[in-house]
Parts: sequence; C-alpha cells; structure tokens
Amino acid sequence: MTETLAPLVGLFVSALLSATILPGSSEVLLVALIAGGTPAVSAGVVATVGNTLGSLITYWIGLGLVTVSPRLPRSMRPDAAQLARAEAWFSRYGVWALLFAWLPVVGDALALIAGVLRVRPALFLVLVAIGKAFRYAVVILFTLQFSAPLG
Repeated sequence: MTETLAPLVGLFVSALLSATILPGSSEVLLVALIAGGTPAVSAGVVATVGNTLGSLITYWIGLGLVTVSPRLPRSMRPDAAQLARAEAWFSRYGVWALLFAWLPVVGDALALIAGVLRVRPALFLVLVAIGKAFRYAVVILFTLQFSAPLG
C-alpha cells in the first residue's frame, strides 16, 4: 500500500508547490507516473487537488499582501510585470480569468490578484479547479495517446 501511495503523495506535494510562488512543474511527474502504470484518474485527481490547493495558498498570500509584502524577502515578492499582466487579464475577463490560473507564470499572479481583489473563495476554488482539471486532463490524454507503458 505504501509503495502505491508514495508516488501519489509526491505528485500531490509537487502539484501543490508548483502552484505557489515557488518554482516547479508537476506535469513531468504526472506523465512519468502514468507511463509507469499509476491509474490516470487517480493521478489526475491528486494533481488537480494539490495544484488547486497550491493556488489557494497563493490566493491567501494575496489576501494579506498589503500588510505582509513589505516584510517578505525581495525574492519572494510578486514580480511587478507578472502582477501587471494578471491585472490586465482581470480587467479584460473578470473572474473568468481564473480559468487560466494553470498557465505558467501568469497563473500564480492571477491567484495572487484574486486574493488582493477579495474574490469570493468558493468562486475562486471552482474556477481554478475547473481550469487545472482541464489542463491535467489534456496532459493525461496526450500521455495515454503517445506513450508506451514502462517496464
């Protein structure tokens, strides 16, 4: 049981961390696990939940950004260019921009801006989870279509 659970725990942690302001990419691990025989649905659900919770952490950071930001180390502060792009997305698409929170670079900024703008948490979670689930579903479908099982 531990042997089958450990890779999924690793995927969860990878997905969670990669959706915060920390760098990371859970797609590579997801592809490797599926190619190695991990059930695609289980891996997809774990990755989606982890990545969505990681975005929720970034959202919470956005909620406290005004009071916390000056105390953060410079390397952990949001990049001004990323924030400007995210604000432009929000100006153009409103909360629907959160469907794109899975995008590299701008996705983290979208989650952060959603916190700053005090988007309702339930709406945030639904939209972010839909976008992330779609992204992982596409990765899984490509993996199943174009990879041969390992071993």
